[in-house]
Amino acid sequence: MKTHQINRRSFIAGTASSIALASMPDLYAVPDDTPRKIEKRIDMHTHIGTYTDASKKLSAKALVEWMDEVQITQAVVLPLVSPESTTFLQLPDAAIKASKEFPDRLIPFCSIDPRAIIRGGVQGLVDIIKRYVDQGAKGFGEHKVGLDFDDPLMMRVYEACQEVGIPLLFHIDNLRGKDKPGLPNLENAVRSFPELNFIGHGPGWWASISGDTDQKSLGGYPKGPVAEGGAIDRLMAKYPNIYGDLSAGSGANSISRDLKFGREFLIRRQDRIMFGTDYLMPGQQVPQFDLFETLKLPADVEAKIFHKNATRVLKLS
Repeated sequence: MKTHQINRRSFIAGTASSIALASMPDLYAVPDDTPRKIEKRIDMHTHIGTYTDASKKLSAKALVEWMDEVQITQAVVLPLVSPESTTFLQLPDAAIKASKEFPDRLIPFCSIDPRAIIRGGVQGLVDIIKRYVDQGAKGFGEHKVGLDFDDPLMMRVYEACQEVGIPLLFHIDNLRGKDKPGLPNLENAVRSFPELNFIGHGPGWWASISGDTDQKSLGGYPKGPVAEGGAIDRLMAKYPNIYGDLSAGSGANSISRDLKFGREFLIRRQDRIMFGTDYLMPGQQVPQFDLFETLKLPADVEAKIFHKNATRVLKLS
């Protein structure tokens, strides 16, 4: 297995937090020549197949080879089944097939577009999801649909997932899983289905780490200091069934935009955050590795974020 080489300089140069990083106290500095023990890592968010560039298809084999290079133990493979989610659909059957090929490494999820014609209403959805679970699916997602987050069709999906007993990983922005500042649509769903574990992802979710989030920032990557009173903290304090997937540029940006707040947030919400990358094409740059090397979280906090929370929520042991 190759060892992933952390390049802190490239992280500082390549993110909008370079000034903040450079001015942080020594507590956050990681000398380039200081080796760190790599904790077991479960990646809560990857894809296989083609996303938007037809020349960059990621096979299950290539994903596992990349996992070896960066020392990721297991990875969740998420389908994308809604037309707003990707140029090329990624079906649950492909994720399940990949997990059969690499059973110790890849963890499949399933997904269904809520606008699909489903006979039997919620019970029809339950029956379909159960068939996927019987084949190895451990969750539902990526739930990335061009409807309001609490549209009746979306709520029907949440009800079915709650009945089956699997978590749901969702995406929020101004186009998919649509919501408003403060995330009232999400809160309605989380409150309505208290036995369903919701795992948050995407620009709209991670922008809501800050209390000054407006509608525009729900669709982007806000910069600058985080204001107290963000919806994520409020929801996590109020509801035990809401989690965060720290993948993609949106996840990394939410922490790197204000490293002091971000580090304190991860420690405060250590039981609710899961490591993820959103790796979906060969050669993709992933900022999470350098970010965590910079943060130098306590070992017990890092262990929860890297694998213990995912193991618990996905019922892996």
